[in-house]
Amino acid sequence: MLHTVNKSPFERNTLETCLQHAKDGSTILLIEDGVYAATEGTRFSDTIKKAMETKTVCALLPDLKARGMHEKVIEGIKLVDYAGFVDLVEQNERVQAWL
Repeated sequence: MLHTVNKSPFERNTLETCLQHAKDGSTILLIEDGVYAATEGTRFSDTIKKAMETKTVCALLPDLKARGMHEKVIEGIKLVDYAGFVDLVEQNERVQAWL
């Protein structure tokens, strides 16, 4: 399953809720303000690194660039463009948007 998170983890608990429900092997795609969770050196860095042990974590590169965050991404997060986003949707039977 593909899970999309579009809210900043600094403003909402959407990411935490997503990670509690996402099963091992799932893909988490951080989009819009959700990309702040992909940033190295924040209080969410360890949470993301732990999630990456059992899940694939991706971030939408255009959203990272729009926020000036593309050079501060946690190592191991897969960066995708819009075509990559479409590919993730096609590769997964279901998509859960966490709002």
